[in-house]
Amino acid sequence: MMTLMLLDYASVLVFALSGALVASRAQLDIVGFFFIACLTAVGGGTLRDLLLGRDPVFWVGDPMPLAIACAAALTVFFTAHLLESRYKVLLWLDALALAIAVAAGAGVAQALDQSAGIVIVMGVATGTMGGLMRDVVCNEVPLVLKQGELYVTAAFAGAGAALIAAAITPHPLAPILACMITCFALRAGSLLFGWRLPVYKARPPRM
Repeated sequence: MMTLMLLDYASVLVFALSGALVASRAQLDIVGFFFIACLTAVGGGTLRDLLLGRDPVFWVGDPMPLAIACAAALTVFFTAHLLESRYKVLLWLDALALAIAVAAGAGVAQALDQSAGIVIVMGVATGTMGGLMRDVVCNEVPLVLKQGELYVTAAFAGAGAALIAAAITPHPLAPILACMITCFALRAGSLLFGWRLPVYKARPPRM
């Protein structure tokens, strides 16, 4: 459980940094930075815990995640102007946060002996919902919905890799590492090499 708690902390930190970067692009005040950073940082984990019936929700029982998110927001508020391309940094922070959060979500579900389907859903939800909330609130095109990009697909594959690793080896870190590596590799490939899924193309109606 200590490993899962550390994963949650890492996910909170990196997602909070990404949320604060989006707040900087929206030119919000410091309170706005805190709000967006915290929303992004705990959004996915909150949904996971509510759906799994965990009581209390991870940041209610332990306020450290909120403190981490606020510290990240404050740091970005004073340093974002130093970045040459905030959007590029945002994309890579989000990719890293996605990989960590999917591993955290899948790991919690596995620790509760949930079925394979629930493990995958919890991994995907934990990894994607915080970023989706961030982008919607800040009126940005959600990264999760970018046309054809590997995002939810990367999360799905990462959670699946965690299940496969758990079935192959009893080592407790194997599912986490397999999930993070798979998820980040697919997301990075989409960003670097343009890996895409085919998108729907409308056709003229048949007479």
